[in-house]
Amino acid sequence: MAGMRAQVLERPYHYELKEVPIPEINDDEVLVKVKYCGICGSDWGSYTGKYADEVACLPLITGHEVYGTIAKVGKNAKNMEVGDRVTYDICITCGTCYHCRIGEPLLCSDFRQIGIHVNGGFAEYVKVPWKNIYKVPDEVSDECAAFVEPLTACLNASRKMDAVMGRSVVVIGAGLGIMHAQLARLRGAAPVIVIDTNPYRLEIAKTVCADYVINAQTENAEARVLELTNGVGADFVLEAVGHSQTYEQAFRMLRKGGKLESFGICSDDDAASFYPVDFVISEKKISGSTAGIGYDWGDALTLMKYRRVDPMPLISAVVPLEELEQTVNEIRKNQKLIKVLVSPEADHRINFYRE
Repeated sequence: MAGMRAQVLERPYHYELKEVPIPEINDDEVLVKVKYCGICGSDWGSYTGKYADEVACLPLITGHEVYGTIAKVGKNAKNMEVGDRVTYDICITCGTCYHCRIGEPLLCSDFRQIGIHVNGGFAEYVKVPWKNIYKVPDEVSDECAAFVEPLTACLNASRKMDAVMGRSVVVIGAGLGIMHAQLARLRGAAPVIVIDTNPYRLEIAKTVCADYVINAQTENAEARVLELTNGVGADFVLEAVGHSQTYEQAFRMLRKGGKLESFGICSDDDAASFYPVDFVISEKKISGSTAGIGYDWGDALTLMKYRRVDPMPLISAVVPLEELEQTVNEIRKNQKLIKVLVSPEADHRINFYRE
């Protein structure tokens, strides 16, 4: 059987570059030759054992932000040819449980995601149900196509938050939070405020989409938000960090009647404290959003095609597959790395970030 190179997460804190069999597809699947696979913050969670359900799946080929070309087509696949430029919905649902049947497939009782619960894209090839495939328009570059999955997650959060034109939005976190801020601006929110402790990322946020940026290391973020919202507090706050402290801070920044959108994923045992009276007397609200699914992929590709959003300022570098583990750790230390793409192509390396 033919083999391929893959990074296998054998156990927490240990990727191993291995020769493994190329996946065998069935009649309802296609084989995708991976061009790029982005490193996600949740990959760090899998790598460190932060998420218990994902650790239970090890050993595993992780990686879920994939762009590539079709290498092989199952007999039942329709309108697909070898060589098509594609990305894919990573979500696999049962379709028959209570949540699936009432239109909440992200809450499926047998929910799985390619590259998180089943083998994914830190490899030369990945197999995918053909119905999950989305063709990439010619107008969307290879690098941007690898950003479709993160954009779908942001789209889901944007819809759940449902920011109103002319109302304030605060985004805590200037990684993927920059994309959240782009979508808030696209909705007509004003002002759009981004908070982080990384000056480099805040500079990008200011250039791309933010009306104001706040460095939480040097400024009192809560006081500054109050000042920028005329003493009222933010209409909407989106937490894109994943720490209990920033969730608590986000809730305090809300005006009476405001809404907190929960996006950042905390550890399974992390807990935040809120005052129940704020839900009653102040009518504050919290909603959560976990991922994109289904036609979120089509919408994300359309937004990129017509340049309504631009992920390129967030894409820092391309590194070869061999350097995955080194890069996963480097992202935690190098302030100039936001989104790094991994390429199975030999010694494929690009540096996009500004020195």
